[in-house]
Amino acid sequence: MKEFDLLNITTDSYADARMQMKAELEGRDPSYSLPQPLYNDPNMFRVDMEEVFQKEWIFVGMTSEVPAKGDYFTVEIGQNPVLIVRDGEGGVQAYHNVCRHRGSVICTKHRGKAANLVCPYHQWTYDLKGNLLYAGTEMGDDFDMKGHGLKKAHTKTAGGFIFVCLGKEQPESDFDQFLETLEQYMEPYDVENTKLAVESHMYEKANWKLVIENNRECYHCAGSHPELLNTLLEWDDTNDPRAPQDFLDHYAAQAAAWDAEGIPHEHKSFGPGLRNRIVRMPLKKGVEVMTLDGQKGCEKLLGRIKNRELGSMRILHLPNSWNHMQSDHFIVFRVLPISAQETMVTTKWFVHKDAVEGVDYDPERLRLVWDATNDQDRILGEQNQQGINSVAYQPGPYSKTFEFGVINFLDWYSDTVQKNLKK
Repeated sequence: MKEFDLLNITTDSYADARMQMKAELEGRDPSYSLPQPLYNDPNMFRVDMEEVFQKEWIFVGMTSEVPAKGDYFTVEIGQNPVLIVRDGEGGVQAYHNVCRHRGSVICTKHRGKAANLVCPYHQWTYDLKGNLLYAGTEMGDDFDMKGHGLKKAHTKTAGGFIFVCLGKEQPESDFDQFLETLEQYMEPYDVENTKLAVESHMYEKANWKLVIENNRECYHCAGSHPELLNTLLEWDDTNDPRAPQDFLDHYAAQAAAWDAEGIPHEHKSFGPGLRNRIVRMPLKKGVEVMTLDGQKGCEKLLGRIKNRELGSMRILHLPNSWNHMQSDHFIVFRVLPISAQETMVTTKWFVHKDAVEGVDYDPERLRLVWDATNDQDRILGEQNQQGINSVAYQPGPYSKTFEFGVINFLDWYSDTVQKNLKK
């Protein structure tokens, strides 16, 4: 995909971009949107990729996508092809999907199953632990097989979520605290006994930060998302000033139902800028799940859940994921940058592993609301990008009442980039 050729490039070199990035972030007003280059400059985008997406924990998918030995899926994090595979001991491994011979991509399919990992170029073969098994006789008797295994990426799993870090070292943070809580809060859903029902990949001509900003506020929802608001309450906290008084009674009744089933629901936040959040909230009264009519999406409930009106557990992980856990299916979202003004948004719907397509669930029914919402957000994001590219653009003020989530995100982004630039 060809990147848009900007007429007003503001940096002459990558070294200059790093210095400019530092200055822009140090001098920004936290209650305003970012300076223009941070949304559209290719060199600034390279800083984002190196200091955020190659050094922080990135959500890539769910463990139930690789249910058995040899099952794998692939993902592109910038220019870095990554392979996620279930090994012979049941663990989930992440490798750079790059052959140690001459760098060719090994697994070329998006999903698959393999007893061993074979590079299609010269048939170098690796086991599921990344060890090199075969390189042919042409490499000579003194060739070091053990020194040419696949390069691993740092991997952590919790509650069925898979996170990878491409950095040489894992970032120091309170991430493990979040993972412990995620494991506890996801227990009722029994993710290992779910399956991927359907997925979508949406190409958006907008900077990745604009995609996340759009997600972190519902200021725009009433005017843009009629399908979503059939079921979703716009706020995600009982203290939200937008919440009407009768909502508190609705929340209290829902909380009693959660307690009766042993469903954890205390709001949890971790890290600067509320980087990781787990919030369980009711949907609208009488609503079961986020389908167009609010009624069940799958005949089979997940895990040990018995109450169809479970609401939605919303999980945020910056920089690239938000998620909705419900009674009979759940939805995960993954954002991965392509270029300074291109982003891929992947949405995945999961159901109980024993659910039968066409009998227990209809994929089109599951995805209808979020297909509409994603496309509406795509249009908003692309229009936002077009305006930001204008010579007339200057940072504008956020609403502290409606856009506090955006402010939190940019606080985290700014702190993270500045911290990593010092390393």
